[in-house]
Amino acid sequence: MRRSEVNALLHSAMAMMDRHGFQLPPWARWSPQQWRENPDRARRCVARQIGWDVTDFGSGRFAERGLLLLCLRNGRPGAPGERPYAEKIMVVNPGQETPWHCHRIKMEDIIVRGGGNLVIELAYAADGALLDDGPIEVVIDEATTRAAVATPLVLRPGSSITLPQGLMHRFYGAPDTGPVMVGEVSVVNDDLTDNDFLGGLGRFSAIEEDEPIRYPLWQDLKIERTS
Repeated sequence: MRRSEVNALLHSAMAMMDRHGFQLPPWARWSPQQWRENPDRARRCVARQIGWDVTDFGSGRFAERGLLLLCLRNGRPGAPGERPYAEKIMVVNPGQETPWHCHRIKMEDIIVRGGGNLVIELAYAADGALLDDGPIEVVIDEATTRAAVATPLVLRPGSSITLPQGLMHRFYGAPDTGPVMVGEVSVVNDDLTDNDFLGGLGRFSAIEEDEPIRYPLWQDLKIERTS
């Protein structure tokens, strides 16, 4: 991905959240200079993977396969006195896929906070392939639901689904609705080690620095803090 694309995506995401009345923490709009002026805050966020994150999962096609998210709060796995939970807000565009993956440790709720509809598909996997071994039982809006493998489930604004550890899932914005503002509430999140993607896809994107950083990603804070 190019830095110019990342900058534009973050600016657009902030505008969407403003339209929906989702209030961001002040640091979400900080420039690189403001982060440099707050090194303790930068160190804390980097250690907990708190901050902006934009990825195309190595596809080079963000509009088709990508995700923009902001980790608002998180702890450090196993660290005494740390939060045992995490919270994220994400933007998912119509037809934009977050590909098949699961988490070994993280249990999470995916919540449609506003905008369009979110489509999610579920499956279990073994030996790098999805299993077709009968319906999957999950909780949607506090009701137990049985769904066939890889069947599209539509979540409308206000709806949520609980995803247990080990359950493969992929999601995308419904093609006939607008961008979706999606929340995530989970146990402590570790995107460095707790994502198993079908087909061995990467979680993070390499960024081509074609213009200055406008709003740092959390991965950038290490660089900004030491520059």
